[in-house]
Amino acid sequence: MKYLSGRSNYDKFPHVAVKGFDTHATQGWDRITQTLKQRISGQDRHVLVIDTYHGVNHNELLDQLVAALSPSLVITTDDTKYPESHIHQMLERHITNDRVFGVIAPHKLAEFFDNEKLEALKSQVADTKTGLIVVLGHGARLIAKGDTFIYADMARWEIQQRFRRGELGNWGADNLDEDILRKYKRSFFIEWRAFDRYKTPLLAEIDFLLDTNTAFEPKLITGQAFNAALKQATEQPFRLVPFFDPGVWGGQWMKEICDLDKDKTNYAWCFDCVPEENSLLLKFGEVTVEIPSQDLVLTQPEALLGERVHARFGAEFPIRFDFLDTMEGQHLSLQVHPLTEYIQNEFGMHYTQDESYYMLDAGDKASVYLGTKTGINPDEMMAELQAAQRGEKSFDDGRFINQFPAKKHDHFLIPAGTVHCSGSDSMVLEISATPYIFTFKLWDWDRLGLDGLPRPVHLGHGKEVIQWERNTEWCRQHLVNAIEPIAHGDGWREEKTGLHEREFIETRRHWFTEPVLHKTEGTVNVLNLVEGREALVLSPDNQFAPFVVHYAETFVIPANIDSYVIKPHGESKGHEIATIKAFVRG
Repeated sequence: MKYLSGRSNYDKFPHVAVKGFDTHATQGWDRITQTLKQRISGQDRHVLVIDTYHGVNHNELLDQLVAALSPSLVITTDDTKYPESHIHQMLERHITNDRVFGVIAPHKLAEFFDNEKLEALKSQVADTKTGLIVVLGHGARLIAKGDTFIYADMARWEIQQRFRRGELGNWGADNLDEDILRKYKRSFFIEWRAFDRYKTPLLAEIDFLLDTNTAFEPKLITGQAFNAALKQATEQPFRLVPFFDPGVWGGQWMKEICDLDKDKTNYAWCFDCVPEENSLLLKFGEVTVEIPSQDLVLTQPEALLGERVHARFGAEFPIRFDFLDTMEGQHLSLQVHPLTEYIQNEFGMHYTQDESYYMLDAGDKASVYLGTKTGINPDEMMAELQAAQRGEKSFDDGRFINQFPAKKHDHFLIPAGTVHCSGSDSMVLEISATPYIFTFKLWDWDRLGLDGLPRPVHLGHGKEVIQWERNTEWCRQHLVNAIEPIAHGDGWREEKTGLHEREFIETRRHWFTEPVLHKTEGTVNVLNLVEGREALVLSPDNQFAPFVVHYAETFVIPANIDSYVIKPHGESKGHEIATIKAFVRG
C-alpha cells in the first residue's frame, strides 16, 4: 500500500436506518406481488397506477409483476407520446448541435403526450367496470388517479450505466447507439428536469415507492414509510452513496483509500456529495431501498437547506463535494467555467460553477494550473490554443499558464472565469457550486478520451469568459492558500480557507484533538474528514444518534439541526484531526 497505513475504512454504502417502519418494506417480485394481491383482494374493480421515471424497465414490470396480478385490462402510456419528429421539433432549441451543452428546458411532462390519446385511455379506464385495471408507464397518473398508486423511481447514476451498456436511449428518441455524452446532455438539460417537475408533488401522494435500480431485485416500500424516511433524513447527519468512475487522466489513490476494484486501470472521479447524481440508501429492517437523493432535495427543501438557502436557490442543493484523482495519473484538461451572466444567457442556469481545489493528498511534484501569466497577450494564447485544437502543435502551457506547487491541505480558489486544472500526482477534494457539467475545455494535452474520440474542446465559449486580469500576482494573492485564523479554544482551532468573494460558498477548517461545537445558523452544512481516521458527530441535545465518519468521507448536516459536536473517535483519539466545512454565506 502506498497511501494508507492500515486497512481502508471508507464506507461505500452508507445508509439511513429508518426508525419505526421495519414492516413497511419488502423485496423480490414474488413478495411484492403478494403484497399487492392482498391489497386488491375482494374488490370488484381496482385501478392500479404504476408511474415510472425515465430508465425504469417496463418489460420487467409487465413480465414480473403485472402478468402475475392477472389484470383484466392493461394500459401503457408509451403509445400516447408524440412521435419522435414532433418531440424533436419541440426540443430542438434546447438539444442544440453541441456534443456536451444544451439549454435548460422549461417543459412539463404532459407536453410530450398527445392529449386526444390520453383522453381516449381515460375513457377506456372509466368504461371498464370490473376487474383489475393496470395503467403503467411514464406519466401514468395523467390517465388515472388510481385506487393504488405506485411510483417506480430510478437514480441518475443507474440511468447513465444503462446508457453506457446500450440498454437505454433518451425518452422520446430512438437513439440507443448515440454518443453517451449526447444522451447525457439531453437527459440533463431536458428530460430529467421534466420528470422531476412532474414527480415532485406526486411523491407525497404515493401508496408505494418501487425501487428497480437493480434489475430483477426490486424493493417496495409504503408511501408512508418513504415520506417518513425523508423527514428523518433532515433530522440527522447522513451520507450519500458515492460513485466512482475511470477517466483518461485517472489515478490510484481512491482505489486504495476507498477500497475499490484493484483490477481497474484507474479511478478519476468520485461524486461523494452531488445530490442530483447520487443515491440515498434507506434501510427498513433487513430491506435496503435505493432512491435518488434528489428526492430528498425536491420534497424537503426548507428542512434540508434552510429557509435562507431555499429562498435563494429553490429546491436545488447548491454545494457539491467530489474527488479528482490524478495520483500516478495525468493532468486534468485545461479549462475554464462560465461567468454568471454567460451561463444564464447561454444555458438557462441561474448560477454558475464557482469552485475550489482542496488538496487531500499530493505527490512531490503536485501542482495546480491557475490563471494566466502576467504580461501575456490574450490573442496569442487563443491562437496557440486554436492551433493545438487543429492538431498542428502542442499548446505551450508553460508560456501562458501559472503553475503553482501544491502540497497536502493546500486550498486553491477558482472563481468562474479563471483558467485552471489540477496537475498529475494530486488528490483533489473539489468544493464547488453544483452546476457541474459547465466546463469549457481549452486544451486536453493531445489525448483521446476512453472512448477513443477526441475529448470536446470549447474554445468559442472559453474565450468569452476567461478573465485575463487574473494573472500571476493576482492569483497568488487572492486564490492560493488565502487562509485566515478565525477562532481557537482548548484543543481546537478554526480557519477560514475561502472561497473568493465572488463565490457564495464559505469554507472553514477545524483542527482538533478535543470536541468542537458547530452551529449551522439555519443553513445546510457539508463536511469532509480531511485528516484523521475516524470522527464522531454528536447532538448536544440528543436530537440524533451518534454518527461515525471516516477519513475522506463527505457528510451532510441538514439545516434542521441547530448545533452539533465533532470529536476524534476510535483510533483517532489523542490525535489531531481535521474537517473542512462548506456552507452558503449569509
